[in-house]
Amino acid sequence: MIDTVRLTQLHAETVERWHREPVDCRYTGLWEAICRQHGFNFLLWHEEDIARSPDVGDAKIAGSKRAIDRYNQQRNDAIEKVDDWITMDLEARGIRPREGARLATETPGQAIDRLSILALRLYHLEEQLGRTDVSQEHRDGVLRKIAICRLQQSDLTGALGELLTEIGEGTRRHRTYRQLKMYNDPALNPYLYDRKQAA
Repeated sequence: MIDTVRLTQLHAETVERWHREPVDCRYTGLWEAICRQHGFNFLLWHEEDIARSPDVGDAKIAGSKRAIDRYNQQRNDAIEKVDDWITMDLEARGIRPREGARLATETPGQAIDRLSILALRLYHLEEQLGRTDVSQEHRDGVLRKIAICRLQQSDLTGALGELLTEIGEGTRRHRTYRQLKMYNDPALNPYLYDRKQAA
């Protein structure tokens, strides 16, 4: 269903390219959905860097916060699209969960999102190793963090592969979980609808 080796390669290659070129998506089908989800994480990561900078003014921080909310909503919508694609693929192939098949604690789309963030973290940690303004102690700490991230990436990639195999065999159920974010919806965010009523 999803080649997890190709998945981690896509994450790593696009992160590296997007640091030189604009965020784009050169894939189709499920891989396009995965790439778009990863792209929103890339944009979100860098916007959060700006928002946390101590020398950025209030207006810029407010703009970054709005961008963060927008990218986060798009990221969550994209996770759902990945899971929806898996649902459609299962239906097209006539694969249904067996009696007693249980759900996992997260969906494949959510695991792919975590791997996307790990790819970003690894890129930025490895970037630290090229700095000339830091101590060896700093580099050693970074190397320890990279080792932890690589282990997590390996574990999560393996677990995702097992989950996808079980879903494909019908021994695990698959369902898209809707995030149902409330803060971006003026009808569900109390601060927004209370202000509207007061006006």
